[in-house]
Amino acid sequence: MQTKKFVRPLVAMSLILALFSCKKEYETVEQLDNKNIQAYKDAHPGTSFTDTAGYAYTIAQLGSGSYVKNTDSIYYSYKFSTLSGTVLNETKELTIPGTYLGYSDQFVIGSSKYTLKPIREVFAKLRRGGKATVLIPSRMAFGKNGLSSFGIGPNECIVVEIGLYTFSKKHEVDAYETAKFITDNNLTFNTDPNGIKYQVITAGTGTEPISEFSTLGVSYTGRYLDGTVFDSNSSASFRLDQLIKGWQLILPGRITAGGKIRVIIPSHLAYGTSPLDFDISISKVSNN
Repeated sequence: MQTKKFVRPLVAMSLILALFSCKKEYETVEQLDNKNIQAYKDAHPGTSFTDTAGYAYTIAQLGSGSYVKNTDSIYYSYKFSTLSGTVLNETKELTIPGTYLGYSDQFVIGSSKYTLKPIREVFAKLRRGGKATVLIPSRMAFGKNGLSSFGIGPNECIVVEIGLYTFSKKHEVDAYETAKFITDNNLTFNTDPNGIKYQVITAGTGTEPISEFSTLGVSYTGRYLDGTVFDSNSSASFRLDQLIKGWQLILPGRITAGGKIRVIIPSHLAYGTSPLDFDISISKVSNN
């Protein structure tokens, strides 16, 4: 009869052992991220990555310019890809983004802002002209939900190739983008003293000269250098002094009514963001 005293303790011990033996095994998000990033590294044995603060990076080219501080302006490139190599988004050499280094980790996608801290931290390790690749785990990127509009699935790590241009001033970027655009498209332009590129297609036959206060009947198409049309009007009327500075500087003395001109205007003579490519036709000039 005394053996019954041990029944309940033995049953309890058996249940505890059973619970431990049946404990569910699963990967944490961090473990899954680490496994996926390690698989990427294994697939690129010729590249040495440095692990730091939860992500990994490699510097392909340090650059020969100066290091940059958070308060410095930078002009940069990026290419977002999945670990399998699918390109999600990348910059273009004709529309080079720029900001302060301290804000280079902020990206607006759709209507939401995302902060990718590793990008800013690796930019800070480069000199101007440098290039690097950053492997960002999902927990530091777009998380468990991913971002379907950007092509990123749940818990997906991303590869970001980044580069710093040597430029530190906007006018240097404008000059680079404009020269590349002209070369790539085999175009020929004249240059006025203000740096505006222009090509007179037709001088026009009107007798009224265009001056600062002329009212113009115009049709025009305005494009960014990547070809994106941002404005167009087939029948407009403006007084010249109410338009962007680039128009005010380039039109007088070059065409009149019946004339057509193509101009590439630096950003500081336009809206301050990028060079603009305009086709402009003048139908009427009034100095009354």
